[in-house]
Amino acid sequence: MMKTAVLTGIKAMDYCEAPMPCIARDYEVLLRVAAVGVCGSDVHYYASGRIGSQVVKYPFVVGHECSAVVEQVGRSVTRVRAGDRVAVEPAISCWTCDQCLQGRPHTCRNLSFLGCPGQAEGCLSEFIVMPEDCCYPIPASMTFEQAAISEPLSIGVYAITLAEVMPGARVGILGAGPIGLSVLIAAREAGASAVYMTDRRDARTKVALAAGATWAGNPDREDVVGAIVSAEPLLLDVVVECCGQQEAVDQAAALLKPGGKLMMVGIPEADRISLPIDVVRRKEICFQNVRRQNHCLQAALNLIAGGRVNMDFMVTHRFPFSETHEAFALVHEYGDGVVKAMVSIHGGNS
Repeated sequence: MMKTAVLTGIKAMDYCEAPMPCIARDYEVLLRVAAVGVCGSDVHYYASGRIGSQVVKYPFVVGHECSAVVEQVGRSVTRVRAGDRVAVEPAISCWTCDQCLQGRPHTCRNLSFLGCPGQAEGCLSEFIVMPEDCCYPIPASMTFEQAAISEPLSIGVYAITLAEVMPGARVGILGAGPIGLSVLIAAREAGASAVYMTDRRDARTKVALAAGATWAGNPDREDVVGAIVSAEPLLLDVVVECCGQQEAVDQAAALLKPGGKLMMVGIPEADRISLPIDVVRRKEICFQNVRRQNHCLQAALNLIAGGRVNMDFMVTHRFPFSETHEAFALVHEYGDGVVKAMVSIHGGNS
């Protein structure tokens, strides 16, 4: 048996004994989970029980940002071996459908994603089983927390890659949570000459400035569009929406130059958002959704391992496994200036 943290209702979580998972296929790997980052999508399920059409059926285990140690491998596994430390890709793709064959495993027709209702139980358990292709070995110099942070960083890398951010580009990022900050790091790494960020929490705008933002402002306290336009009268090449708010989409449309790109990364709570069509049509704005990440996890790990980026600043709060519920409550309430809460299951910060 093993311990696991399960959602049992809206804002309700319990700690249970559950059967140990077993390797059922030759290509699977048994993992002892080390560290789990609490993501905003996890908190959506915690606080409202759903994201769009994905509705939790209780009890359910969430969590998808994790690192682990390999306990056991299936007979055909060659990528890792027992004792290896790994970062975990939470998306389980079939590799045979049209999407996978076209290089889009992140939109696989048969995708299962850790902690996603109707797909796969999450990683807030002592042990999980994953396919070997979801296991990315990490060097001894990398901590388990850094390995877990590679998942949101990979989303930032993918968003900037998809936006084709070039050296010298001017970028806006609306929302300075973990994903927005990951986009910031990726944009700077890609050579963006200026990055403007917004967030409704002053603590996060301060973090953004410390992490390399050119400017950061609070839209509840100032005219952020006016301030950015004053600094960039020719407007921005790319705006990455990372908060899922209609107001931010409107701000993005105002901030983008003709031919600019609006990248939608945030997960709106509303079922629909709208575009100021007269503005985006006249500017010929390109509107691009960003679905998690695609082939960018290793790139994110390489950035961290090579010392080119330092993501340690993002982990502001740490919790033992027995206090997972407290971690979720803190992130949901944006308490104590939290950016990323990390849950240690087995030696998660080593």
